[in-house]
Amino acid sequence: METLTLAASIRTALGKRAKDVMTERKIPAIVYGHGVDARAISVPASEFRRLFMKAGSSTLIDLAVDTAAPVKVLVKEVQYHPLRSEPIHVDFLQVQMTEKMSVEVPLVFTGESEAVKALGGTLMKTLDHVDVECLPADIPHEISVDIGVLKTFDDSITVADLKLPKGVEVTTHGELTIAFVEKPLTEEELKKMEESQVGDVTAVKAESDEKKAEKAAEGAVKEGNAT
Repeated sequence: METLTLAASIRTALGKRAKDVMTERKIPAIVYGHGVDARAISVPASEFRRLFMKAGSSTLIDLAVDTAAPVKVLVKEVQYHPLRSEPIHVDFLQVQMTEKMSVEVPLVFTGESEAVKALGGTLMKTLDHVDVECLPADIPHEISVDIGVLKTFDDSITVADLKLPKGVEVTTHGELTIAFVEKPLTEEELKKMEESQVGDVTAVKAESDEKKAEKAAEGAVKEGNAT
């Protein structure tokens, strides 16, 4: 993968004043790590959004703060505005290239399942990421899961089935299921489901009518007391 670089600047606006940085189309951030001093910084908003789409949280970034030499970092956390869904703060983790670390890596599903295509089943995904341990240089951007092995409804893919790059060890429990194919519902099961839904609707309507009757009775009592 190409080397991803991001320029940053030391930030002096701290605390409540950190949001002032956003008026300059920058995002307040912090970079920290084992054996290094935490630094308050800011990064260009548009550049960060473009880069984060490529890097996610599992790809190393060369972060250059002002005129200092670039350091290797991972995006550890992104906070978003609750209404506009725009990043408002970023945590960067500076890594030591000689120290192993634990990272969450996304799973990408590829291929085609015979149990879905030919048997009409529904693909069920129970995990979308796994935790791995490795040196920073060996962190995979993503891990591929081939669903082509799901040929029957008895087949499943577990964490232990993953094919990992050299130097990468998965720490998520190996017996956890990643994906399987669920059988389509039979006509009898569909009929029971429809009947239960009709029953639910009828029960809700009956409850609503009962509440209306109770309110009407309460109103009549109040009118009688008033007279």
